[in-house]
Amino acid sequence: MTRDEILASIRATLVTNFEVPEDRVTEDARLMEDLELDSIDAIDMAVQIQEMTSVRVEEDELKKLRTVGDTVDLVAALLARKQ
Repeated sequence: MTRDEILASIRATLVTNFEVPEDRVTEDARLMEDLELDSIDAIDMAVQIQEMTSVRVEEDELKKLRTVGDTVDLVAALLARKQ
């Protein structure tokens, strides 16, 4: 999966599951400040990442996520780890 495909998948998840306007989902967008995700949303997002990658996401990895770009990087790393 390419970086653009990962971003598109995360964008679709944020739009569909969290009702974030699509135009606000950029790599620089901050998850809590710009997209208004809360701690419950963060848990739901972790589940979505795990479903996308089929890899368990560790809590310390989730705590590092600040932006959409961070999330894309994490998904890419998890997918690479599977190979």
